[in-house]
Amino acid sequence: MESSADLVAAEDVLLFVNAAITSTGQREFHSGADEQQLSLDFLHAYVRINYRPLYAASLALDINDHNAALIVRRLLETAGEATAQERRTEGRLIAARLARLPAPRVYRLFRALRAAKVNNRRTRAILRDWLAARPDPALDAVKYRAGLKCAARHAHLPPDGGRGGDGELGDFLFAPGRHTRFATPLLDAWRRAHYEQGALYELPFTVAEGFAAKHGIGRRAFLERIAPRMTRLERLRVQESARAHRAEVPTDLRGMPLTRLASYVLGLSLDDRAARRAELTAALRAAARRTAGAQAGTWGRVAAVLDDSFSTTGSRQKRRRPLATALACHFLLEALAECYLPRWTSGRQDALLTYPYGPTPLGMRLLEALEDAPERLVIVSDGWDNAPPGLAGEVLRIWRTRLDPEHRTSVVHLNPVYDAEDFAVRRLAAAVPTAGVRNAEDLPALVQLARFAEGRTGLAELRAHLDDRVRQFLAEETDEAGVTA
Repeated sequence: MESSADLVAAEDVLLFVNAAITSTGQREFHSGADEQQLSLDFLHAYVRINYRPLYAASLALDINDHNAALIVRRLLETAGEATAQERRTEGRLIAARLARLPAPRVYRLFRALRAAKVNNRRTRAILRDWLAARPDPALDAVKYRAGLKCAARHAHLPPDGGRGGDGELGDFLFAPGRHTRFATPLLDAWRRAHYEQGALYELPFTVAEGFAAKHGIGRRAFLERIAPRMTRLERLRVQESARAHRAEVPTDLRGMPLTRLASYVLGLSLDDRAARRAELTAALRAAARRTAGAQAGTWGRVAAVLDDSFSTTGSRQKRRRPLATALACHFLLEALAECYLPRWTSGRQDALLTYPYGPTPLGMRLLEALEDAPERLVIVSDGWDNAPPGLAGEVLRIWRTRLDPEHRTSVVHLNPVYDAEDFAVRRLAAAVPTAGVRNAEDLPALVQLARFAEGRTGLAELRAHLDDRVRQFLAEETDEAGVTA
């Protein structure tokens, strides 16, 4: 039997994991950026000091990139607090997680480590190995020039990651005036773009943008001509700007990640969504089927209560993010279920035309969903039940204690918003497990993780779950490295 101390420890770690999944330290609808950051910093310090092995193991979970980078930084800054065995495990986890982080995030992390004067042998080795694994050093030199210069200086490494180049990359970063031309086409395009407008269209989009402004090129003309050089995600990000300048930037929705695709859809006007209904619905369903994989159609009879109230507007930094998560979860649950019964808090029937509006009558929607007698009930909401306040908690309490004590219906609450004041994601009822969610792609794993939040399992079971995830995480990284080699 678990001791009370172990149950508290399990609860502490779950608090942190939920925060690391949902919070990015930015403003949310109900709390400001300073509150979010202070709350998150406290949790990082508390869990690192008290549960360091579990803190490091969370790198193997579906936490967001902001918190993954924070964990890596905190572990490297406090390497002296770890045992030799812990340092070995941490090193492998850090290397595996850095390989999955976007390059700009890693370069920002390296700059933060330099500012903090963290330059121990392990840090230099991790930095060296990450740079050596970069697929295109010339692209990094052009696209992330400041970050690569900082990393090379901090770890005293050649900018090509020690691959034995001819030194051209080093000259490009630290003494570009030494060459009248570069043999590497991309480096030479950057040189020519300073005085030749046509050369900027040979550069990555984010670099070309700066040169276009320098040369006074109109936004519409620039976007239409640079479009072939843009990545799929870059095309999605510039859609609003393209529409404002009446530029034609075609988008390819095939292969787009589900939650990002949902964010793109919500960024369109209702008229555009209605006009492109077949295309957008097909893309969302295809992304959901890819995400569901072998689990498609295996979840039986599923009901969902999905929050599209006004609070899903999010904030200026996270526009409509809670609603995008709910919309993506809607399509994923549809793919996972054999029979799917969605309920939006607004009462709308058309998910594609949803938008943030009105109060949050979670209790009423839960009553409707439970009347359908589902095998699974999934709630996606920030938990601010207010029409009337507290009804959702009472519905779930009575359902679980009096109407369904045998757990014939599995109920889980996924919350896309971190509550900075309570150091947790807001819960609806003590008897219903709650987990943080940021990307709908993580929903199946989060439903499994949420069972630990019911308070009936302790540290031993949670530690076993984390150990299993760590083994899978490191095995996947080893397999990918083998394929690449």
